[in-house]
Amino acid sequence: MANIRIKIGLKCQENGDINYTTWKNPKTHTEKFEVKKYSPKLKKHTLHKEVKLKS
Repeated sequence: MANIRIKIGLKCQENGDINYTTWKNPKTHTEKFEVKKYSPKLKKHTLHKEVKLKS
């Protein structure tokens, strides 16, 4: 049976960079993923939201 996880990017809301990538199961996590992560360019913690990556 195939794995149904999809690869997503986490995009910084302040400067627009995609700093992180992760995997998500769309059947169990239907809402958009958002988390506070460290942005190396800004050198501070900022809100990162889920974006689709080009395969």
